Amino acid sequence: MSRRFTVTSLPPAGPAGTPDPESRRHSDPRRLPGEDVKGDGNPKESSPFINSTDTEKGKEYDGKNMALFEEEMDTSPMVSSLLSGLANYTNLPQGSREHEEAENNEGGKKKPVQAPRMGTFMGVYLPCLQNIFGVILFLRLTWVVGIAGIMESFCMVFICCSCTMLTAISMSAIATNGVVPAGGSYYMISRSLGPEFGGAVGLCFYLGTTFAGAMYILGTIEILLAYLFPAMAIFKAEDASGEAAAMLNNMRVYGTCVLTCMATVVFVGVKYVNKFALVFLGCVILSILAIYAGVIKSAFDPPNFPICLLGNRTLSRHGFDVCAKLAWEGNETVTTRLWGLFCSSRFLNATCDEYFTRNNVTEIQGIPGAASGLIKENLWSSYLTKGVIVERRGMASVGLAEGTPIDMDHPYVFSDMTSYFTLLVGIYFPSVTGIMAGSNRSGDLRDAQKSIPTGTILAIATTSAVYISSVVLFGACIEGVVLRDKFGEAVNGNLVVGTLAWPSPWVIVIGSFFSTCGAGLQSLTGAPRLLQAISRDGIVPFLQVFGHGKANGEPTWALLLTACICEIGILIASLDEVAPILSMFFLMCYMFVNLACAVQTLLRTPNWRPRFRYYHWTLSFLGMSLCLALMFICSWYYALVAMLIAGLIYKAEKEWGDGIRGLSLSAARYALLRLEEGPPHTKNWRPQLLVLVRVDQDQNVVHPQLLSLTSQLKAGKGLTIVGSVLEGTFLDNHPQAQRAEESIRRLMEAEKVKGFCQVVISSNLRDGVSHLIQSGGLGGLQHNTVLVGWPRNWRQKEDHQTWRNFIELVRETTAGHLALLVTKNVSMFPGNPERFSEGSIDVWWIVHDGGMLMLLPFLLRHHKVWRKCKMRIFTVAQIDDNSIQMKKDLTTFLYHLRITAEVEVVEMHESDISAYTYEKTLVMEQRSQILKQMHLTKNEREREIQSITDESRGSIRRKNPANTRLRLNVPEETAGDSEEKPEEEVQLIHDQSAPSCPSSSPSPGEEPEGEGETDPEKVHLTWTKDKSVAEKNKGPSPVSSEGIKDFFSMKPYGNQSNVRRMHTAVRLNEVIVQKSRDAKLVLLNMPGPPRNRNGDENCILDLKLGEKGGGRQGTRVLARGWKS
Repeated sequence: MSRRFTVTSLPPAGPAGTPDPESRRHSDPRRLPGEDVKGDGNPKESSPFINSTDTEKGKEYDGKNMALFEEEMDTSPMVSSLLSGLANYTNLPQGSREHEEAENNEGGKKKPVQAPRMGTFMGVYLPCLQNIFGVILFLRLTWVVGIAGIMESFCMVFICCSCTMLTAISMSAIATNGVVPAGGSYYMISRSLGPEFGGAVGLCFYLGTTFAGAMYILGTIEILLAYLFPAMAIFKAEDASGEAAAMLNNMRVYGTCVLTCMATVVFVGVKYVNKFALVFLGCVILSILAIYAGVIKSAFDPPNFPICLLGNRTLSRHGFDVCAKLAWEGNETVTTRLWGLFCSSRFLNATCDEYFTRNNVTEIQGIPGAASGLIKENLWSSYLTKGVIVERRGMASVGLAEGTPIDMDHPYVFSDMTSYFTLLVGIYFPSVTGIMAGSNRSGDLRDAQKSIPTGTILAIATTSAVYISSVVLFGACIEGVVLRDKFGEAVNGNLVVGTLAWPSPWVIVIGSFFSTCGAGLQSLTGAPRLLQAISRDGIVPFLQVFGHGKANGEPTWALLLTACICEIGILIASLDEVAPILSMFFLMCYMFVNLACAVQTLLRTPNWRPRFRYYHWTLSFLGMSLCLALMFICSWYYALVAMLIAGLIYKAEKEWGDGIRGLSLSAARYALLRLEEGPPHTKNWRPQLLVLVRVDQDQNVVHPQLLSLTSQLKAGKGLTIVGSVLEGTFLDNHPQAQRAEESIRRLMEAEKVKGFCQVVISSNLRDGVSHLIQSGGLGGLQHNTVLVGWPRNWRQKEDHQTWRNFIELVRETTAGHLALLVTKNVSMFPGNPERFSEGSIDVWWIVHDGGMLMLLPFLLRHHKVWRKCKMRIFTVAQIDDNSIQMKKDLTTFLYHLRITAEVEVVEMHESDISAYTYEKTLVMEQRSQILKQMHLTKNEREREIQSITDESRGSIRRKNPANTRLRLNVPEETAGDSEEKPEEEVQLIHDQSAPSCPSSSPSPGEEPEGEGETDPEKVHLTWTKDKSVAEKNKGPSPVSSEGIKDFFSMKPYGNQSNVRRMHTAVRLNEVIVQKSRDAKLVLLNMPGPPRNRNGDENCILDLKLGEKGGGRQGTRVLARGWKS
């Protein structure tokens, strides 16, 4: 909290107690006396909202009570103004309008949008009832009860209703957590679960709504052709076996026609659908009341719907009228039409079906009534297979021998499909969907946070009570064979539930017809708007075209796609096969609603404060588990398809403050805390890289090839941090740091490097790099390897800060127990698009570093660039070593490591040190010692040494003008390009006090203690083979300053370890050039850092490889592993 206070005197008051304008003018301490009040030319805004007037914008804060915060008003609004804006927040979205009446194009003026005034009953409760009660209740619930029995049907209904009730509780918590945007369930899911799940689940919800429209249309056609106008069938079956196929074709033709008509109505305007909504809802309620009235009437006056049985087999009433074999006409016995269906002729001596001959024909009541005690017979299930005759249980009959074929042309009632419990769950579940109808109307509600929970839960409770009571009442009132007769063939082709209704079956038939028509229109109205909302969010790119529509916002293109998808369901033509499909999509949607509520509750995010208090994360988790279980119970392959669709659409490009972000943070926190428990096992170790890059003045990466190498080395696995340092202060260079981060991120994306970017602003480069090494990563997720390029142009820097920083970097990585990778000639590294068809990666394994050198080529060869390169391992043997045994041991070692590589042992004997190496090293030491004794300043000593070296080089070149040089390396990277220098040199920076130094070869040895000043000197040394012979015979030459008469006549003194180090480096470099001439990449050990900080400028040894015969011989990585 701010504790800054200022006490000022009040200006004198004018009339009516108002401050005097003149005094107000002069009271401002920021104005000079006599200065006009003109301001800075930028008017202050008194209101942060768009609807503020120009007059308000012109006002200034001078003299107001809030003048203390005048400067903050430009960016932060006043609380008083902000509160008024928040109180008047509108939840109507910008974009598509749900109601066409809201727009009037006459005269280019629009009618003002009226405030939503719908309450809980009209806005939520009744729409939910209309969407939940539907085609399954009227067409399939009686069949489900007859097949599964009352007990299993009760369990089925209870599970499904519990699923929707738990989902409604979770949805209520989400809906009351803030203002509900107009858009309903999709917005609740997407803004709670995030864009990843929002796009996937939103699309599944859209597909479920679309297939629901197909199911309602198929139900409409089934009622039309089976119960209202059977004569309208276009395709006629020649025999009984072809009736099913003919019915499917009729469904396809009429379904396509009805779909076209409905899509046209929706296209013309949604207002026509809204006008008939109450009519459709009245039909649903009237039909349900008629069922309950019929149940009550059946208790004392059952309706007359006789069914005919042959033995215990149910007969279809389509082909006969009298349920008897013979009839009496006068005094004569005649055969009936039923006789003719089973016998060869109408005569008594005709040959008849064996089962027809052995069994009698009986007639029973199809609707015995609630008081008949029929409930005991219908308690248990009676599952059927396809083509089996529906039989009455407990009734005696004379059966036939096993294997006797059944004539499908006989007038039996056959089972049209194989039934089992899980199939029935998939068929029944769509009857409990539609619970989100109220949330879809959230923009029209007076108080959505109050109406959605109350109306939805009451609607689910009402429908659940209706379904459960219907299961019991159907089993108590209707005969079992009639319940199992899906299309009512045994009751003269009547709708089975209609036979129970009062006053007439036509009430149910007509009511169900209009209710299914209305539900189909509602689906075709809501689904395109849902698709339009998904498209306009831009989550799924290829769906963005469907976000466009008519000028008034009607989703024209989305309606067209919806009609096409709906046509797919109509072409399936079977309501029993379409129902499980939409069950999958709705169950997935409900599952993620429960997941959203559970995640938000468990994470306890600060913005999770629902007004609905009757929820708990256990209820949400139970609902989610129940939905997932029902998905696989209904159809495991449909469930996998639905999940696959959701997985393909899973995409994240937006940030909505969703719960999944909080879940990710919690999971990351848990994982980081687990990593803190201990270091990773050796088997799990992999390079976690901190890549140090340099940016130019335009904040672009100087060497992008470093990130190419990173991508090839990491392949998206593990941790990668790309860091850079900018010199300056944070306040002054913050914009440059942001631009540098953006540039690095773009390069990381282009090079497919998955990781993090961190730009540090420091007063100097050395401290910034140190901060990155120390603070990179978080907790246990930290880098263990530093990747950096070789210092550029280090010998040309006047202040020598470049190589000093490099020496410190080596020291700090060693102190931090970090591995170090140094790339030489990084500009020559291959890019990710390149492919090597042949070549090798050479590993020069000189000292054991924990296996770092072995791991690097193994990781690189996983990338396409290096996949076809073979691996070669070189090791160095001394004179006392058994090189043959070393090769065998190394081969065995690689075999146990499961690494395939060629092995070669290089022998380096303790040969005599060349005269040039010995003499020149000692001469440089003598010169440095004399210059120190002359008490010259540091810069003077450097100039003297440089002049001595240059004159010595000139004399050598004059004596040997035609000598051929041995090129030992490619040129060092330069600021502009990497052009080859005319001469390739091995440069040694060393003196008597220099310690062992980092180089491309090991440099063991202790540093000698120097006397006097500890400031080391820099000496450049150039060497060729031909010069060696010349230098042996060359006498001392006076090439120094006036005080120096003869350096070469002095007696050598000092520690000769420098001579050995230089000789080792030169000899090793020769061997590497010879053996790895054609290698694409060379990996070798990097020695440790100097043990003494004195003499740093003399300890960097730059040994280079030359390009011979082309290729990438100069591409080198120096690795220094950490052996724990």
